[in-house]
Amino acid sequence: MEGNEVMFTVGQHVVYPQQGMGIIRSIEEKKHGGATEKYYSIYLKNSDMNIMIPVNRAASIGIRSVVTAEEAKAAIDGIKGKVRSSTQDWKQRLHQSQELLNDGAIASIAKVVQTLYHRSKIKELPIQEKRIYEGALSLLIEESSLALNLGEEEISALILERLES
Repeated sequence: MEGNEVMFTVGQHVVYPQQGMGIIRSIEEKKHGGATEKYYSIYLKNSDMNIMIPVNRAASIGIRSVVTAEEAKAAIDGIKGKVRSSTQDWKQRLHQSQELLNDGAIASIAKVVQTLYHRSKIKELPIQEKRIYEGALSLLIEESSLALNLGEEEISALILERLES
């Protein structure tokens, strides 16, 4: 992407890694240091907040379009079954989970949900891991709901079913 080239359109849903789902409210030009720069105004539902992101930095920040129905289905189907027990301590798991979430891919988000869900069945998660699990689960539900055009309750039940199988 070059300069101020716009990738998203007003009204489009986007994923902002570790922040959640957003919607492009507007694309605005602002003067900054003598130059004019385009910004996305993105409303983040989870935090009920508007943020301004420079158009030319959106990709490097990791903002992306909602996945296709096939990608969402594959991510949900990919969480079937148990994960191998890890010998990592919670700090190592936390770091690994954060790296996967920073990756921003729906499959990575689903992997975090799967790993932490099964870990929580063995032992209660520390507060930081619990927050990461809840955030990742919320993002997986929201994005899959949009991609598959199904209600969030239906997606949540589908995810739980896959996690339990």
